[in-house]
Amino acid sequence: EEVEKRNGKCYYGDVEVKEEFGKMGKSLKNAITPDKICDEYGCDTMRLYEMYLGPLEQSKIWNTRDIMGVHRFLQRLWRNFVDEATGKLLVNDEDAPESMQRLLHRTIKRVTDGMERLSINTAIAALIELNNELVQTESIPREVAQTMVLLLSPMAPHVSEELWHMLGHTESLAYEPWPECDEAMLVEDEIEYPVQINGKLRGRVTVAAGVDDGAVETTVLADPKVHEAIAGKTVHKVIVIKGRMVNIVAK
Repeated sequence: EEVEKRNGKCYYGDVEVKEEFGKMGKSLKNAITPDKICDEYGCDTMRLYEMYLGPLEQSKIWNTRDIMGVHRFLQRLWRNFVDEATGKLLVNDEDAPESMQRLLHRTIKRVTDGMERLSINTAIAALIELNNELVQTESIPREVAQTMVLLLSPMAPHVSEELWHMLGHTESLAYEPWPECDEAMLVEDEIEYPVQINGKLRGRVTVAAGVDDGAVETTVLADPKVHEAIAGKTVHKVIVIKGRMVNIVAK
């Protein structure tokens, strides 16, 4: 922690040192005790950081400075649920908008798959994305709030349990069933296609899901930005990669 990086080199005080990576352990006398991390950031942060480093079976590089990333995630999550000034719970009993419901069920799917494959890092990434979307809302629909807390609970049990009780529950969330994904919510009504012209991204066009390649091509070529980008050029080929992108070759 006392080593600083300056101009691409590492220094311990004024002495230049080399950066090397190796194993950590008690016998090597270079271990980081969990107690110190837990005292400073909390045990939920400690758990999340270790699981977010990557797949469980892989070796990882420990960097204490990086702990702040998941620590900020938990802080933002708390602020999404609780007004820091008043302590008021920022949760409503209204139905979630369809777009938020779709995002929620995609998150359930990603977290469940990640947990089953022991790729906990991908499960945490899905929760971070959902949390970032909730930052834009003044109040979270209860169905979204409760599901998110349950999804987070295996990885950050203490903050999840606290939020669960703040949501009005008297029993521990440990007795609650795991959220189930509604497969119908995973089917998109529309698909956004990035449009490349001669290999360069020139725009994005949204088309109805399920239409054939010809309809996608027609919609893309009729888009005002695409039309302007190919003005004065001859379109030689339009390549539609189903559900992913459109590439136009024009000269």
